[in-house]
Amino acid sequence: MPRLLAGLVFCVVLTVSAFAAFPGKSWDIAARTEDHGFSAAQLALARDYAGTIKTAAVMVVHDGIVVTQLGEVDRKFNTHSLRKSFLATLYGRPVRAGTINLDATLADLRLDDTPPLTADEKKATVRDCLKARSGIYHDALYESAGMKKLKPARHTERAGTHWYYNNYDFNIAGTIYEQLTGRGIFDAIHAEIAQPIGMEDYSPADGKYVTGPESIHRAYPFRVTARDLARFGLLMLRRGEWAGSRLVAADWVDETVRYHSDATLYSTDGYGYMWWVARDHNKFPHLPGVKLPEGSYSARGAGGHYVLVIPAYNLVIVHRVNTDRPGNTVSAAEFGRLTHLILAARK
Repeated sequence: MPRLLAGLVFCVVLTVSAFAAFPGKSWDIAARTEDHGFSAAQLALARDYAGTIKTAAVMVVHDGIVVTQLGEVDRKFNTHSLRKSFLATLYGRPVRAGTINLDATLADLRLDDTPPLTADEKKATVRDCLKARSGIYHDALYESAGMKKLKPARHTERAGTHWYYNNYDFNIAGTIYEQLTGRGIFDAIHAEIAQPIGMEDYSPADGKYVTGPESIHRAYPFRVTARDLARFGLLMLRRGEWAGSRLVAADWVDETVRYHSDATLYSTDGYGYMWWVARDHNKFPHLPGVKLPEGSYSARGAGGHYVLVIPAYNLVIVHRVNTDRPGNTVSAAEFGRLTHLILAARK
């Protein structure tokens, strides 16, 4: 095996049926990939391609069984924007309990910033923030140069009318969650997601808030392993159910990954509640170079981090990059090519 591949992990999770297995304390590993519906020869082509790009994590899991695995499945990398999809999932329980009202405005919640928000900006609802449709273009923490370049001028759009992938919305959604539930995001992930689904590596200490002068609303990145992200993807694929326990309401999972907005501005197809969603016949595909069925969705993080869920194929693909190294990145086109090769391995 080439030395480069020793640092790889292929993490593809294939599941489903009422009788599908869930991983126990650790993932079980299949003796033969063919027994789980994957061609070993075709998976080798995917592994070979991953060795030519900056992939750092890859794993094929069918029905709770690892079909193939390479590299550091237990290494923690920054989530980057994968964090947002975790927060959307956390919202399910307090929304259903009535603790969070999605139609409450920022004015209702007495939320503001420095410098202050205007009365019009405070008309944005919690739902608008989850959809990235608040119309608030105040400075925000943890924004990339690309996000700033595409950001509309402040006060140019009304709440609820324009989609823009807006860290202001995602960060203030974190503030709302913490203030209304009384629980920190990293602790909530541990108690409501990581522990119930048996994440092997996650700890609240893996999270670190980002603060700064741009805004009082903090960003909340954390570090997580590929094998733990695979469990999170499987939880979403199973619509919030885990080994007989209902962790997230199924209708909330459906709502978060439903198409709510066109995402042409970001050269992709659609957006839900902090999840990117596939939408047929939109101008751009979900990923370049691969055809995905409508109903697929993904969490994405800067540099090439993905949790891709394809319910039509009962499939989840997790992809990681060592973005701790400056310049390490895998483009959407490269991940799309890798996804195409993985799907070609399905029998």
